[in-house]
This record gives sequence, C-alpha cells and structure tokens, in this order.
Amino acid sequence: MLACDLGGTRLKIGLVRDGHVLAQTVEPAHSKLGLACHLPVLKAAWLRMLGEAGLGLSDCAGVGVSFPSLMDYANGRILDAYGKYDDAMDLDLREWSRAELGLPLALENDARMACIGEWQFGAGRGCDNLVMMTLGTGLGTSVILDGRVLRGVHGQAGVLGGHLTLRYGGHACNCGNHGCAEAEASSLFLADLARQRPDFTTSALAREAHLNYITVLHHATAGDACAQALRDHSLLVWSALAVSLIHAYDPELLVLGGGMMAAADVILPAVREHVRRHAHTPWGQVRIEASQLGDQAALVAAEWLLEDQASYL
Repeated sequence: MLACDLGGTRLKIGLVRDGHVLAQTVEPAHSKLGLACHLPVLKAAWLRMLGEAGLGLSDCAGVGVSFPSLMDYANGRILDAYGKYDDAMDLDLREWSRAELGLPLALENDARMACIGEWQFGAGRGCDNLVMMTLGTGLGTSVILDGRVLRGVHGQAGVLGGHLTLRYGGHACNCGNHGCAEAEASSLFLADLARQRPDFTTSALAREAHLNYITVLHHATAGDACAQALRDHSLLVWSALAVSLIHAYDPELLVLGGGMMAAADVILPAVREHVRRHAHTPWGQVRIEASQLGDQAALVAAEWLLEDQASYL
C-alpha cells in the first residue's frame, strides 16, 4: 500500500503493509507552492521505495492520502485549503492516481487519519470512544465514537476542533473566524504571536532565524520571560481545547499527537492537570496519553481507509 501524509510543513511518504510502515521518507512541503508540483515528488519517492524493497506498483492495493483540510471523501475531492496547497481544490487526485500509478486512491483529513491509525494500531487500541488532538503546524482533532469514525453529513464533524473559538475577538484565523484555538496557539501562528508581545524585541526569541515550539520551550526553561509567556499561554489554550473536546464527545481516552509532542514531558502533565481540575466528568477521569505511532499514525491508517472507502473507488 502506498501512503502519504501531506502536512503543512512536511510530506511524509511511505509503504505500508498490515499496519506496519515498511519504508518511509520525508520531503519539505513548501505548501505555499501548491499540491500539483508535489505529485511527481510523491510518485518518484514511492517508485524508489518500491524498487529498494524489490516490489512494483502491481504489488500495491492502492494509495491512501492524508490531507490537512476538509474533503468530500465519497468523490475524492478537497473542499478547502485553509492557506495550504491552494490549488488542491482543482485537482482530481483519484484520476491522477489511476493515470500515473494505475491504483485506486482514498483520501481523508489528516487528523482523522492519525486518529484512525492510533485507534487501530497505537495508543487507542481496544478503545472505541476516543478523541485525538494533533499539535503541529495547525491544531487537528478527530473522534472515534462507539467504534465508528465520526464524519457528519458534510465530512467536517470532529475535525474542526482547532477552529473552536477559545478567545472571543481574538487573533484572525485562516478559516475566517477570530480567536480559534489554532490562531491562538499553533506553529502556523507562533511567529506572529511572538512578535506581538511587547517584550519580544529584548527576548532571545528575536535572535532566532525560525521560531518553533521546541525553541520556545528551550528559552522558557532558560528563563526568557517572553518564551515563558508564550509557553504558558499555549499550554492553557491546548488544555482548554482538551476540556472542550471532552465535554463535546465524552471520550474514554484523549490522545495527543503531532510534532510538538517531542516536548511531551512538558505538555502531557500540563494538559492532564488542567483537565483534572476543569473537565466535568462525574463518572471519572479521561485517560490522556501521547501518540504511540508519531509521524507514522496517518500512514498506517491507509489500508483501513482504502477498505472503508472501497465502495466509492
């Protein structure tokens, strides 16, 4: 099975069999350039990995694509790009796959794919009521409810948690709303959030060529006041979002994934304690765990997705 996870920062490309990643490579996304220019990159990477594994396209059941937006999965069309891969709505990825690879293609939201992967093969195994938050370029969410993937009539149920309003009248978000969790605390908005702080110019962060949360946490630990304020604000946003998701979907388990979980030692305790104090769960406590599959979560979901969407392909 060919699989790819098209993130806002990286393209994660792999070969998958029986819930295991046989081979994987990562390419820079350059999402502002669009998606069409990356399709030859995907094809070349897959052919190279197949060749190295002694396999061919005829050995593959199909293609599973994880994309950071909303889509009409029945028709295999992307509905919006939210500032990433702006040409994606004009592309027919299923036709491209048939023409270039001779394979059927299944398409799904990236956070939903990561959640499916964890549910089937990772931290969510054996649990049929779980929510996942992915903390990365943006904030993704997804829900498994009573053993079924929550999609809704228009395919957006459960995946817009990052666009819940956490601060009324707050920062403008790419979705058109203001004060979304993603606009208040995600890598996509981090540089702008940092520069808006009055102490930024005297902060060590101002001397960094590229800001990311690992850098922020490093300087926060070193005592930088601006970095500490950004860290504390972001932890509060992510924790408040976790409470909102728990109240909305009543999960047994909340899985935290995404690139920022490289700092799980900071993030997990903060979210757990906030949820313990603020979530209304009179029946008990929601378990909160880190993703077990990391970057591979969305990739290993490809086989499940192809079977799930078989009637549309």
